[in-house]
Amino acid sequence: MLTLYVIKNCDTCRRARKALDERGIPFQVHDLREDGLSAPLLEHILHRVPLMEVLNKRSTTWRQLGDEEKENLDANSARELLLAHPTLLKRPLLENGDEILVGYRDGDYDSL
Repeated sequence: MLTLYVIKNCDTCRRARKALDERGIPFQVHDLREDGLSAPLLEHILHRVPLMEVLNKRSTTWRQLGDEEKENLDANSARELLLAHPTLLKRPLLENGDEILVGYRDGDYDSL
């Protein structure tokens, strides 16, 4: 079963869910805002995708961070930041076995 990590009010996440529904592909949803982002789940994701690839630097949450917090970001502080603010995780994330697809553009799920 595929797992789609989303935030429900995100337009890109809605398009990803619609694309899976249209293809009849069964999936379960993990809402990062409602269900949270635990340390084991974050490590599970980071085992498959590099940290800087999943850090959403275009988000409102990122823009609201102070300059010092952004400049002093290392792997540990980035993990702590993601756990405190799950909306900093790029989304949607689609887990398909050992692979996690980051983000969604039309056509991304055609090969599923």
